[in-house]
Amino acid sequence: MTNSEKWYVLYTAPRAEKQVERRLQKEGISTFLPLHLSPRRWSDRIKLVEIPLFSSYIFVRAAEFLLYQAITVQGVSHVVYYDGKPAVVRDSEITAIRQFLEQARAKELNYQPDEKVLIACGPLKNISGKIKKVGKAYIVLHLEQIGLTVTVASDQIKKTC
Repeated sequence: MTNSEKWYVLYTAPRAEKQVERRLQKEGISTFLPLHLSPRRWSDRIKLVEIPLFSSYIFVRAAEFLLYQAITVQGVSHVVYYDGKPAVVRDSEITAIRQFLEQARAKELNYQPDEKVLIACGPLKNISGKIKKVGKAYIVLHLEQIGLTVTVASDQIKKTC
């Protein structure tokens, strides 16, 4: 990366961020698409899915003249402008976003014994329990309200506040 390369922001078509990232990388343009894990509910389960932190936005590191090549990529709507010029994001801001995502990811997936959680789906939905054991894909909970110890999939619980 040369000194003339800066971080710019592109606006994408709705829900096209991941495809746009792949297409831009194929064109040789450096990208940063901040993703985070978010619980998504289906009728029978809750699953953690990676979704963009900023909907319809992707960061690209390139010289300004390459931005006009980037907007020809399918799924890119336009370059984000600020004060009449393409918006530039400082390296320190990109670093701060990366650090935030690392800290959030560590917190999201780190369940500890004796921590209180809530069952988010299934027949025991909305019942809280205390973690007794943490496995790779399951968690053993003690449900004081009904005096049971149960095993649930780790993607079916969420932390209580």
